[in-house]
Amino acid sequence: MNEKLFDYIESSPTAYHAAAHTARLLQASGFTALTEGGAWDVKPGKGYYTMRNGSSLIAFRVPEGDFAGMTLTAAHLDSPAFKLREDAELGGGAYVRLSAEKYGGMLCSTWMDRPLAVAGRVLVRTQEGIRSVLVDSGEPVAVIPNVAIHMNRKANEGASFDAAVDMVPVFSAGGESYAAFVARLAGVPEQNVLATDLIVYEPTRGREWGDYITAPRLDDLECAFSCFEAFLGAERCPSMQVLCLFDNEEVGSATKQGAGSTFLKDVLLRALHALGMEQRYHALLDSSLLLSCDNAHAVHPNHPEYADKRHAPKPNGGPVLKFNAAQRYTTDAVSAALFSLIAEKAGVPVQKYVNRADIAGGSTLGNILSAQVSVDMADIGLAQLAMHSAMETAGARDVALMTAVLKRFYETRIVKENGSWSVD
Repeated sequence: MNEKLFDYIESSPTAYHAAAHTARLLQASGFTALTEGGAWDVKPGKGYYTMRNGSSLIAFRVPEGDFAGMTLTAAHLDSPAFKLREDAELGGGAYVRLSAEKYGGMLCSTWMDRPLAVAGRVLVRTQEGIRSVLVDSGEPVAVIPNVAIHMNRKANEGASFDAAVDMVPVFSAGGESYAAFVARLAGVPEQNVLATDLIVYEPTRGREWGDYITAPRLDDLECAFSCFEAFLGAERCPSMQVLCLFDNEEVGSATKQGAGSTFLKDVLLRALHALGMEQRYHALLDSSLLLSCDNAHAVHPNHPEYADKRHAPKPNGGPVLKFNAAQRYTTDAVSAALFSLIAEKAGVPVQKYVNRADIAGGSTLGNILSAQVSVDMADIGLAQLAMHSAMETAGARDVALMTAVLKRFYETRIVKENGSWSVD
């Protein structure tokens, strides 16, 4: 299972690549592609997927007969990185450097002195107009160098990093200019490159060692992979099964393809309209559950004081159910009870997490999605160390545990009647 995860991560240096890779896997499993600009012909018993911006994907499987609710998971495909600007090559001096800015909140020090690759999408000129091309150098072409301890004697006494000075990548493609390098990756003449969405990324393949796995982009490709594996492997049940993979969570989700957009609502309404069930949309939501899947903070071995003493998840302890009084995590008593019962039926242990009361936590997909689709939600994740590091560490057994509980979730029929819930 972990080797399959590492394959998924290696194929997904950016959200564009992750969405395209997931789409290929869905197609190979018999799912039909739908476009937002085209007509939707949706049939009972079939599976479908659609994409927005090439970086977000929603797939769904329609039951054979009538259904009364939906089971949904949501994860995100983007991770913190350094986004390369247009006309990125910085001239002058002894080095070729690339102008970049931070995408998301990363641990800057972990990105230094690592050979970094470049990937993303390039918009190119064609005879018909414009075409989007996915590119990936695969091999390292850049590095963000540290300053030697001899020149910065206080480097180990706490450091701050100026993104415009300290975090500028040094580029080398064997004497090739950056513009020529991008054109070569896209397979077009340099003058046909119109615009780019490119990042530098950590290309090291993940590894399993002892009780742990270490890989880049575990937040949140570990959850995205688990959701996808569970969705694909789940048996049919009398609920519509929905997989949501969003872009731009790391920068707030307020984009046309983010969780704050109408993407999920649009897909659900169009699918139900094609099935002649649009009038039942709100009734279906009332008997549905969405699991917002984004990794959780494991208790730190060297700094346990950062964790709440009674809520300190550990790697290999199973999925983490996340709570927050300010609803940055959407879990409430109803969704916690439902998820706990499903996990019990799956034979999977559940850990619980809250931020220490005096430490503000981050937010994730659930509370943002709820503004568009009002449905019972729980926030879950897998415990990991060094979140937002260039390389992150998690438990070697947790992917299998998460996939098992999500598979059982997708096979569950949730019915809400007269203020009570049944879980079949």
